[in-house]
Amino acid sequence: MMKKFTFLLATLLFVTEWLQAQTPLDAIMMKQRESCFALVYDEGKFDQYWEGKNLRTNATIATVNRQTVLPLMAIGVHNKVNLIVAVPYVKSFSSELNGGKFAGAKGFQDLNLALKGEIVNKQVGKGKLAALATIGYSTPITNYLSDYRPYSIGFGANEVSLRGIVQYKLAMGIYVRGAMAYLWRGQTQIERDYYYNNGSYYTTWMDVPNAWSYNGVVGIRTLKNSLLLEANISGLNSTSGDDIRKYNAAQPTNKVDSEQLGFQAQYYFNKVKGLGLLTYYYQVINGRNVGKVSGFGIGGTYVFKI
Repeated sequence: MMKKFTFLLATLLFVTEWLQAQTPLDAIMMKQRESCFALVYDEGKFDQYWEGKNLRTNATIATVNRQTVLPLMAIGVHNKVNLIVAVPYVKSFSSELNGGKFAGAKGFQDLNLALKGEIVNKQVGKGKLAALATIGYSTPITNYLSDYRPYSIGFGANEVSLRGIVQYKLAMGIYVRGAMAYLWRGQTQIERDYYYNNGSYYTTWMDVPNAWSYNGVVGIRTLKNSLLLEANISGLNSTSGDDIRKYNAAQPTNKVDSEQLGFQAQYYFNKVKGLGLLTYYYQVINGRNVGKVSGFGIGGTYVFKI
């Protein structure tokens, strides 16, 4: 029997944990009538996965690849309130042909919307303290197969998130930031009428587990604020769910935990106002029912006034 495995449940988390062109995770705010457009290419892959808490090698499918193109727009509707919109396009496939049995998957994933508000921004001691909150909503915009693991491009359910962000930045440009969010998730419809989740279920609907996510960052802005460098740790912890059973496919009901490290660099051009370039690298270092993913991303940002 073929060993199968899972992938990260949310592509937006998979990409934007390391994207600083104004996201629901950072402390950057667009001023009223300002907008920031970002276009990022992300590529991740893995040839090992955690079946429950046991790390195993992809015996048949070999290396699984996942490519994402993420257009993102942040709009300053007010100096203290920003609207963020993102629509990822995802392609997943195997490095092995597998005799044509597994075609992979591709398509637009979810519409992601978020409102980010600045609550506090004041001088405290030798630095500036900022506190922000974000409320987000995502929903599938195409009829992709959420149960087609590990090739599914998303978990196929609505999600509502509430996130708190705190950042402390010194005058010399060094800063630390932490973010914590709770993710409420709905149900996804699958193409079978029976599944096992610590018991038998005769239905085409699966509950996708809710989850906590966190993000910690240490960074610096230097060269007259034109260069940003960051190191980060991010994680996702499901509040319920089952484990992948031996020699069985993963499914949306699985309890997915992951911990990952990353590094990012972003450069803003002084001679071309509003233009920036970014690159990043990340590695999943620990998990449960998830691939041991490593990947990188490159992209550009442009800030302009409406």
